[in-house]
Amino acid sequence: MLTQLQTAVSLIYPPRCITCGDTVESDFGLCGTCWRDTAFLGGMICDCCGAPLPAGGEGDANHCDGCMQSPKPWVQGRAALMYRDTGRKLVLALKHGDRQEMARPAGLWMANMMRGLVTEDAIVVPVPLHWSRLLKRRYNQSALLAKVVADKLNLEWCPDALVRSRRTASLDGMSHDARFKTLEDAIRPHPKRGALLKRRPVLLIDDVMTTGATLSACTRACMDASSGPVRVLTLARAGKDA
Repeated sequence: MLTQLQTAVSLIYPPRCITCGDTVESDFGLCGTCWRDTAFLGGMICDCCGAPLPAGGEGDANHCDGCMQSPKPWVQGRAALMYRDTGRKLVLALKHGDRQEMARPAGLWMANMMRGLVTEDAIVVPVPLHWSRLLKRRYNQSALLAKVVADKLNLEWCPDALVRSRRTASLDGMSHDARFKTLEDAIRPHPKRGALLKRRPVLLIDDVMTTGATLSACTRACMDASSGPVRVLTLARAGKDA
């Protein structure tokens, strides 16, 4: 009976591509065109930030030039896709378009990138929003992604282990140095729930990594709470031209 009901519903409301709305074979999927235009990451990537590495490059084969020139405070990082074409549409729809259902497939792609790299005692923590921005948006897209990642990797998660103690200006269009300056002392461990981080590996979750300023501020906040090693995972990785 349930199977018949599901079949009837699918005939009336066929699954749609989460990006363009074309019909697809299953819920929360991408059509062929959108899949082709999604730059999923894999193969030769920077072990620190997840950016793609050129084939046959010289020097440290595991790190990009940016991470070698400006070392990150976390120990390892991954991203599911590049922030361009369909990837950019996905991020913007989730972040600003109230498309919260996109967190389900996006979180699965992210979890697959980190599978086998985190230990079972790790705790999943999203990048926090300031309360005023959370009130306006009604949800934290990083927390939605973190919940799915935690479920897929069978890890504990805490949506408010970190807090943004003051509202900061949008980082869009800011220089590298300006981004880091803006976020200085803006993110801290939660007065009570920050204790959950003590001596535990942390998996930080955000939607996009550009310069890494936000994730750096969050990593230092975790260290202030005496956490174990911090790894970062984002849905998208911005390129040098982003």
